[in-house]
Amino acid sequence: MAYDVVVIGAGPGGYVAAIRAGQLGLRAAIVERDALGGVCLNWGCIPSKALIRNAEVLSLVKSAGDFGITVEGVAADYAAGVARSRGVVDKLTKGVDALLKKTKVDVVRGEAVITDAHTVTVGEQRLEAKHLIVATGARPKAIPGIAIDGSVVVTYREAIVQTEAPRNVVIIGGGAIGVEFGFVYAAYGAKVTIVESRASILPDEDLDVTRFLTRYLLRQGIEVLAGAVCNSVDVNGGKATVRVTTSDGKQTLTADRVLVAVGISPNTEGLGLENAGIELHHGFVKVDAELRANADGAYAIGDVTGIMALAHVAQAQGVSVAEHIAGQTVYPLDYDNVPRAVYCEPQVASLGLTEAAAAERGIAVKVGRFPFSANGKALALNEPDGFAKVIVDADTGEIVGAHLLGKDVTELLGELSLARMMEGTNLEVGAVVNAHPTLSEIVKEAALAADERAIHI
Repeated sequence: MAYDVVVIGAGPGGYVAAIRAGQLGLRAAIVERDALGGVCLNWGCIPSKALIRNAEVLSLVKSAGDFGITVEGVAADYAAGVARSRGVVDKLTKGVDALLKKTKVDVVRGEAVITDAHTVTVGEQRLEAKHLIVATGARPKAIPGIAIDGSVVVTYREAIVQTEAPRNVVIIGGGAIGVEFGFVYAAYGAKVTIVESRASILPDEDLDVTRFLTRYLLRQGIEVLAGAVCNSVDVNGGKATVRVTTSDGKQTLTADRVLVAVGISPNTEGLGLENAGIELHHGFVKVDAELRANADGAYAIGDVTGIMALAHVAQAQGVSVAEHIAGQTVYPLDYDNVPRAVYCEPQVASLGLTEAAAAERGIAVKVGRFPFSANGKALALNEPDGFAKVIVDADTGEIVGAHLLGKDVTELLGELSLARMMEGTNLEVGAVVNAHPTLSEIVKEAALAADERAIHI
């Protein structure tokens, strides 16, 4: 069968690329060996957010007394919460299938093997492609010497479907996955310890954010061991013994579950990339600014490129490549403008440069801050913890970064993303009239605070 585009992998990047190609009138096929939607929809972004929502509701019920409401006999059924998350997944995977059919994309099930830059075989099927898009994603990264047994020692893939919350859990890795699962488990009463080898959790975020978040996690009973190395994990009788080295010396931790969340490894083995002459870099597919691999008509998108392991990045890349193949004018993605979000409680949201990164680039900045505790809506919600921090080019007024911590801050990035795209200034963001009372006023006030023009602080 001959196609304009063959996409390998139906994750968020792959299925979006295929749908956009279909919308543009290209004949497209997509190959998937597992479930439509990939890791994000089935075992990552979506089900984890459903579990997080369960935990948020449970935490709210437990704090009902703060609102003058007496609640007795609260029982939390973790298995029922997992079942709800799987229902959300099922609904969305069916939606992806319907969208692919709507845009006349052929879905081919099975293992894809590239035989050359324009041919893919799936079992006995032979797919000829003018253009090939590799979107095979990534899998959890392993730690040498630590065996994943899928029960006591797990990755997010196993953890997301386990129907029993642990009583005592050690999470190796303080990135987004580790912090989010830590919040969920703690809400259900688990003793949680996060072990992070770098100096802080969420180590790529602004230092003010990580400092405040660490403090809030401690308040929730979550222990954070930063600058700590996991030396070994031994399992005996359904219990794990975790040995770590911290700045204070060696510690031994016991747990009934260990979650390993230390990054990703690309899914490039056994794909036949070498048959097309596609070059790898540290296992990831090497691409140029337009996401082209070094083979005629071949592209790669998403986690398999190692550029930025975020579902919304993969989706943006998928649209970009499909439009490029269709002959449309496409501009390279500006990864500095990509928003980042962590859905613990309180949430973390950011885009652009941190204050430290701006200094490394030699950009003179001024910084505006505004606390949740001075916002009427935040106080009405009983959510006073958090702040917005806006980093502004001191010479031009252009916003070069924004970093938020607090209730639902992941929903506050929209106007900042638009401002960044339009090269907007802090005073232009400050001139926006926000509805009152809303959390969005925090962004406005932080932007104005960079020029000492904030009203409510």
